[in-house]
Amino acid sequence: MCRVVDLQQAVLAKNDACAHTLREDLAARGTALVNLLSSPGSGKTALLERELTLARSRGIPVAALTADLATENDAVRLARSGVPVKQVLTDGLCHLEAEMLGGHLHGWLPADTRLLFIENVGNLVCPASYDLGEALRIVLASVTEGEDKPLKYPTAFGLAHLVVVTKMDIAEAVSFDEKEFRANVERINPGVEVVLTSARGGEGDGLMLDRALAARDGAPVHIPVMTRKSHHVHDAEDGQPCDEGHTHEAGHTHAAGHTHAAGHPHNEEHAHAGEHTHAHPAPGGHAHTTDPDTVASSRS
Repeated sequence: MCRVVDLQQAVLAKNDACAHTLREDLAARGTALVNLLSSPGSGKTALLERELTLARSRGIPVAALTADLATENDAVRLARSGVPVKQVLTDGLCHLEAEMLGGHLHGWLPADTRLLFIENVGNLVCPASYDLGEALRIVLASVTEGEDKPLKYPTAFGLAHLVVVTKMDIAEAVSFDEKEFRANVERINPGVEVVLTSARGGEGDGLMLDRALAARDGAPVHIPVMTRKSHHVHDAEDGQPCDEGHTHEAGHTHAAGHTHAAGHPHNEEHAHAGEHTHAHPAPGGHAHTTDPDTVASSRS
């Protein structure tokens, strides 16, 4: 058991060091990373497609990377927005990691990108433990998933900077209790903002984009209680250096003023490292670059 715990701590410490490096590199070039987490079927892709389309119509340079166990379906859908999109197939891995992500961004991410949206693998367990160098972590839940979702997945909701409710157009049909949901979120993550959206009905259009832009421009970001209590430090000097080359043509020196002290506490409801004791070959994952007109792929 001690070896499992030690391994888990070592894996997460290295990830945090890589995330710290990636965050600094992105901030130096004026890019903010937005990490989107949700269960499968939450409507995350549909909502993200609308936000990317809106960003393009406003002339805001954005890009998206989406991760799945299999298929390029989400990348194809997101590419309809007309922005640069890349698909990463994780070959069974249930989450993205900072070093893996940095490898996929290197040489692909357009130099003028202001916002990079990461559509993480669809689950609320494994991805919750891994900082990706985000300026904003958003957790999404649909009205069909139940008001107790935040209580069932306290780590995911407890580390969120923003909570987004999706599919509000069918809230009445499924008897969604918004008041109870908000109360459960507040129990887990006091003070976090909860916004209501509907990709089909248009409710909340642009809210996610506006919050991401604000974070990128240095606006204060909600600091979850779980983060404030954490003693984990993002520091490559902890003996777990990140060796990814994240020098992304730092054309501008915008310091994104991110208040994401993302020292994630790792007392999750699962012994994650006990399940994944493998080392990922860099850069990790099977990547598909989906520009508005083309789709390409690569695998690690």
